[in-house]
Amino acid sequence: MSKKYEKLAESIAAKVGGSDNVSTLAHCQTRLRFVLKDENKADKEGIKKLNGVANVIESGGQFQVVIGTHVEEVYEEVVKFISPTEDTQAVEKDTRNLLSKLIDFISGTFSPIIPAISGAGMVKALLAILVLFNIVSNESQTYYVISFIADAVFYFLPVLLAYTAATKLKCSPYLAVGLAGILLHPNFSALVAAGDAVSVFGVPMRLVSYGTSVIPILLIVFAQSYIEGFMRKITPNAVKIIFVPMVTIFVTGLLGLLILGPIGSYAGEYLALAFETLQNSGSWITPTIVGATLPIMVMFGLHHSVAPLGTMQVASLGYEGIWGPGVMVSNISVGIAVLVAGLRSKSKDTKQLASANGITALMGITEPGLYAIALPKKYPLIAAMIGGGIGGFYAGFTGTVRFATGSSGLPAIPLYIGEDIGNLINILIAIVIASVVTGVATYFLSFRFEKDDETIIVPESVEITLEDTTLMTPIEGEILPLSKVNDEAFSSEALGKGFAIEPSDGRVVAPFDGEVVTIFPTKHAIGLLSNTGVEVLIHIGIDTVKLDGKYFEAFVETGQPVTKGQLLVTFDLAKLREEGYVTQVPVVITNTHQYSTIENLAKGSCKENDDVLLVRV
Repeated sequence: MSKKYEKLAESIAAKVGGSDNVSTLAHCQTRLRFVLKDENKADKEGIKKLNGVANVIESGGQFQVVIGTHVEEVYEEVVKFISPTEDTQAVEKDTRNLLSKLIDFISGTFSPIIPAISGAGMVKALLAILVLFNIVSNESQTYYVISFIADAVFYFLPVLLAYTAATKLKCSPYLAVGLAGILLHPNFSALVAAGDAVSVFGVPMRLVSYGTSVIPILLIVFAQSYIEGFMRKITPNAVKIIFVPMVTIFVTGLLGLLILGPIGSYAGEYLALAFETLQNSGSWITPTIVGATLPIMVMFGLHHSVAPLGTMQVASLGYEGIWGPGVMVSNISVGIAVLVAGLRSKSKDTKQLASANGITALMGITEPGLYAIALPKKYPLIAAMIGGGIGGFYAGFTGTVRFATGSSGLPAIPLYIGEDIGNLINILIAIVIASVVTGVATYFLSFRFEKDDETIIVPESVEITLEDTTLMTPIEGEILPLSKVNDEAFSSEALGKGFAIEPSDGRVVAPFDGEVVTIFPTKHAIGLLSNTGVEVLIHIGIDTVKLDGKYFEAFVETGQPVTKGQLLVTFDLAKLREEGYVTQVPVVITNTHQYSTIENLAKGSCKENDDVLLVRV
């Protein structure tokens, strides 16, 4: 097993407060999900700064560390440093409100089984494709076998939920699985099939099939947590191993069959009726809302709390349209927005990052694209929400549904194959609508926002014989060391060595003979190349890119030769200060690595064309 994430895992484990501070730990497709005993012990900002961590989110009672699609590899290393405890006595009193507890319970119960549900859903999608292309007949034994392979996860959903719910409620998951087995036992199924009246101790028992059900087992495990906990408190240690499980299974099993199971089945039936009513009377509402707001849900980790509604609808009706279609068009929209933003960016690194993360989003995993591109740039996020909402509206208006749950990217399109291809055609149209709207919106919004996404452009080297060169001051003012500049990219000398000037005048002139290599459209920065090979970046003010050229005027253009002292740019110094901008002007040698010595020749006040820097080869 590769250990390339070992140091990252060790750092995360230490910064969440160590193993003693972790109650539970799990992961989804992109995140590590911690339930911490004391979130105040976690160094949230420290974790955010770790190389390999995209973000940290606190939501639904979980401390979520966003890693990316390789989260499973990181998880395998983290568990070497953390052993979650289920000792409820060691956990501080839970002061969260009821809604937070409910969200935490639903999210924590369904999140671990998402891979199984998704995998089974995709098997059903594969079977639909085989039937559609007449490779397999729906009357054949092959179809019969593949069908029950795919349906097994859904039929035994109570068993999976029993385990995860018990883990969340900190009671025995093995007893919970045994209780789920009671609901699905062949003898009970035979009673249901026979339909004869059955009573236990004179109490009539409602006969209902609990395969694929959700609510009954959650109620039963909830009761188990109290019954088992009570028995552990009153039972002597010498016989605890015998009597606690015996009483828990007997009492909870009967309670489940006679009271909780029927209550859950009634609730499920009413929930199914509500789903069907919503699907028939307002089918456009939820896909529109989900399509438009899913990126926000994902950023706050709320989607795992809402997604189970789709699973419940599939379990009760055999199809669902309140979650899947909206998620599909939203994920596609995010992918398109990220890809278009990458094309519009001037940064090579951004283009590469957007290309990889955009394709990942089209496959159904949007977090990398959201955190790396859409959220920092903002306009791709806006465009994706617009496109997702419109695509979701079409999907809902046409009553588009999927027939199994699974991933929600391009590979999940077969989930929409039903008895006819009308449903498949509608989801494809919804995807096209979302893609076109998102792509157009991203493109046009980029003209307004992309110029705010400043990338420092280092002038390209030209084949010139390097010579010792003396630079003149390009602007009047007070000379400062780069370390005093209020911008880490300059003060750290990451862009090169040089100096800065606190200007007393709004004129910038050429510090040597050469040419203009780059001048930003916003006119706040200019790249120059001397005839002796020195590459210089002059950056007027900090964050002045946001002014979009306001208060600046350029007198040269890219590729133009310039002579020492020639006027390059003017700016309104008083207006910049009036609007609160830092007016320091960094002057950086961007090809510092090509020189042996860069020596400052002046300090204090300076005038245009004073000797200020000596560059030696």
